Amino acid sequence: MPAPRILGAAAVLVLSAVILSACAGSPEAAPEPTGNAQTPTAAAPGPTATPEPEPASTEKPTCETIISASVVAEFERLGWTAQESPLYIGSTEMADGLQCMWADFQGPAGDHGQMYGWAPISESEATETQEELVAQGWLREDDDPTGVYITESAETAIATDAEGYGMTYLFGEGHVKVADTKQNLLLIEWPRG
Repeated sequence: MPAPRILGAAAVLVLSAVILSACAGSPEAAPEPTGNAQTPTAAAPGPTATPEPEPASTEKPTCETIISASVVAEFERLGWTAQESPLYIGSTEMADGLQCMWADFQGPAGDHGQMYGWAPISESEATETQEELVAQGWLREDDDPTGVYITESAETAIATDAEGYGMTYLFGEGHVKVADTKQNLLLIEWPRG
């Protein structure tokens, strides 16, 4: 009777496999650390350098940089060039300021041209120069948050914009802009940000 013996042996093997797999179950979870064992840790990252703040631009304003490149290109297309001079507000010369007259200086004399200027200014200088201009008949307009406009009287202006404004200063936070008309102040893009 070898067949029943083989069957019996096969049954024992199958039953053993079933019992072993039932006992095996799922793997045990890793034991919780008790605090006594040394657990390897990743090395702490070395000190990182704090990024240095970008230094303030040391670029100085020029007649070609205080207005946009497209305006400069248009002036050059017309054959205009710029003449730079110190910027004065009333009787005060503004340190580190400039005034630019754009025109065709090679062509016949005429009244075609545009003027732009910019300077850094302290709060005390702004107050003093504004008071001087108003005492001379210039008109003051406060425009929060833009700043303070000081414009020449329309009766004495050489040229005016569509709203009747002639030469105009705009006193902003730490700087002053000037143009031959209030509307042309919009073309001044200094300082570049």
